[in-house]
Amino acid sequence: MTKQFHNTVLSDDTLDQIFREARSYNGWLDKPVSDDQIHAIYELMKMGPTSANMQPARIVWVKSEDAKDKLASLASEGNRAKIKAAPVTAIIGYDIDFHEELPWLFPHTDAKSWFDGDEDGRKEGAFRNSSLQGAYLMMAVRAVGLDCGPMSGFDNAAVDKAFFANEPRHRSNFICSIGYGDPASIFDRSPRPDFDKFNHIA
Repeated sequence: MTKQFHNTVLSDDTLDQIFREARSYNGWLDKPVSDDQIHAIYELMKMGPTSANMQPARIVWVKSEDAKDKLASLASEGNRAKIKAAPVTAIIGYDIDFHEELPWLFPHTDAKSWFDGDEDGRKEGAFRNSSLQGAYLMMAVRAVGLDCGPMSGFDNAAVDKAFFANEPRHRSNFICSIGYGDPASIFDRSPRPDFDKFNHIA
């Protein structure tokens, strides 16, 4: 039986932790992130909605020193130290052939047939929905008491070759370092626009 929940507004402390006071970190305290914490992040992340529950994200959790060195060597100079210092850096990738998993991920109808023969459509859907899943990952990181530092600034093709060599239909989207953020590594909060600046209600 599905447990019924009545939505309530989260506490200010919780909203501060996930949104208002959370920051993107550039440096990290010397505290490890456990495999159990990585699994906890994933268990929350996977619950976020994706189109037809396609779940296209494919993640490599870069944790060993060798893997960090490899990833750092494929990143821009400004990102290398961040990757090497972080306890974990997640490579958020996506599977172009995610539709092969739809018979069990979305069993309500023949969703696989929607994507058969349409690789361009699959690439678009996989990129969009893996981006959503990457955002869910960051919220999950904060929810379990950790910090994150999302980044682009790396050679996607080289990362794909190095980390998805056995999965040639997987592509990297962006990366995100995870750990206990060093408060000394962040800038002053950048401006955030008021509602009326970029929104209207039609």
